[in-house]
Order: sequence, then C-alpha cells, then structure tokens
Amino acid sequence: MSNRKIRVLVGKPGLDGHDRGAKTIAAVLRDHGMEVIYTGLHQTPEMIAETALQEDVDVVGLSILSGAHMTLFPRIKEALEKRGMAHVLLTGGGIISREDMEALQRVGFTRLFGPGTPTEEIAEWIQQEMESRWAREGAGAKGTGAKGAKR
Repeated sequence: MSNRKIRVLVGKPGLDGHDRGAKTIAAVLRDHGMEVIYTGLHQTPEMIAETALQEDVDVVGLSILSGAHMTLFPRIKEALEKRGMAHVLLTGGGIISREDMEALQRVGFTRLFGPGTPTEEIAEWIQQEMESRWAREGAGAKGTGAKGAKR
C-alpha cells in the first residue's frame, strides 16, 4: 500500500439541503487516513469542479438526494474534463435508481452507492480503487499528486 494520502472531494450539488450522509462519509474517509475536502451545500457543477482542481483531488464523491443526479452528475464530469481532470475517480451515492446508476457508470462514474451501504465498504472501495490506479500508473510509489507534483 502507498504511503500517499488519497485526496477526496465530497460534493453536494444542486438544491439538495440534506448533508448528514455527506458529512458522515467525510468523517469515515478521514478516519481511514484520507484527506477530505467537503464543499458544503448548494454547489454548482462548476464550483465543485473548480474546488477539485484547486485542491488537486484524486477522487470526487457526490452525494445527492434531490433526484437531479442525471442532470448534475454529467455536468460535473464535463466541468472536470474542461479543467483537465478527466483522470479523477468519480463516485457518489444517494437516492439513485439502479437504472440511473448503470447509466451514470456508462458515462464514467466508477461506482455509485445506495442507501444502506456500509460506510466501511465505501472507504475500503475507494482505497482499493486508488491503490489499483496508482499501481497501474506507477504514481503511488513515487508519491506524486494527480498533477504530477511532489506532495
């Protein structure tokens, strides 16, 4: 396992005003040794992507309960790509139907989690996914960030 910390942005896009789950996930990820940036409520796709760029994150995890995921999630992906961040691991969770999860995975969201998913499972999945990516890229052993800068 790499000694590099995984940097995760936890975002709450749109008008959804419930962030208990996002705050819980942020705390669990921190407990697993990850650096977590929480955007707060009512973020636009552009705000989330810009924060991801400024914080040089490895992972963007989105939390949504409002039902606007099919509009907001692809816009966030597009805003990340415009900023040269297509390499970022995209994940998320909330109230998302199985069909919508499958559609979002087809456009680049690696894995989405529904209600009742154990938080440990989410944290462990992110760790395993990032370690696998770093092993493929060779970046984990070098201790470089997503942009290639030494941390």
